[in-house]
Amino acid sequence: MKKYIATLALVSSLSFVSTANANAPVPGSVDDPMITKSYFDQNVQKAVKDEVTKALAGGGGNNTAGDSTSTGGGSTELKVVQLKAGQTLLAKAGAEVIVRRGKLVAVSTDGESIPDVTSGKDLNPGAPVELNHLLVFPRDGRGVKPDAKNTGDIFIMVRGGYTIK
Repeated sequence: MKKYIATLALVSSLSFVSTANANAPVPGSVDDPMITKSYFDQNVQKAVKDEVTKALAGGGGNNTAGDSTSTGGGSTELKVVQLKAGQTLLAKAGAEVIVRRGKLVAVSTDGESIPDVTSGKDLNPGAPVELNHLLVFPRDGRGVKPDAKNTGDIFIMVRGGYTIK
């Protein structure tokens, strides 16, 4: 009787093993969730590189009519911009601004604040912008303009898209 139980246990375990392997995907097939390094190098890595290149290329410059100047939003370099009295710089979403010289105030067409990353505070519209502080613009329609009391030149550094009006 012991022999019969041992044989039955062996046969049932072998049938379980063969059943478990029957559902496994064939290596290299469409159903196989694993990928090879060569597949990654040929396909995934190329797709990621193409997307990064597209993101860095951005939208290019599109000047608008009148006395406004506009730049695209994909630039990764810091550009030095000079503002004159009466001009307003409106940043595109994701742009960064650092004030280098002059007195500026925050501007917002939607009434929302601008994050001052250096001080860790939000600047409400009309609030003065401190020199050498990094401002990040989460949405279009926010920017900076010269303070009414400003008498000197205004220079700012901008990364990303902006419009001067």
